[in-house]
Amino acid sequence: MEGHFSERSDVYSFGVLLLEIVSGKRNTSFYNNEHSISLIGFAWKLWNEENIKALIDQEIFDPVFENQILRCIHIGLLCLQELVNERPSMTTVVSMLNSDIVDLPPPGQVAFVQRRNLLSPVSSENNQGPNSVNNVTLSEIQGR
Repeated sequence: MEGHFSERSDVYSFGVLLLEIVSGKRNTSFYNNEHSISLIGFAWKLWNEENIKALIDQEIFDPVFENQILRCIHIGLLCLQELVNERPSMTTVVSMLNSDIVDLPPPGQVAFVQRRNLLSPVSSENNQGPNSVNNVTLSEIQGR
């Protein structure tokens, strides 16, 4: 999205996939009006509020597997950490999923929490609507 490609970009993508599976929602179509946040931001908010169970899709929830589902969310958040060097390698992720690594570290701040609203007006002198923010072109968004 807005980051740089690295050897840990696949780890980030896998973390997004884990959250999408557990929540039953797609990151690209998730939108929370309350804080203009993505699925990733919503998961991070719930994690910090110690209410991460609210992320779990009720279609897949089974109390028997609750700990495994919560572990997947935890691993997903570890994959989404903002600092690339703090993300686990895919080999480590597999070990975490297989429970070879029992104690998981707490996740740090995740990347891309805030979603930019491309339809909100850009502050300008005339403020006529959503326009490009670069100095080369001026674009207006119009429906077909």
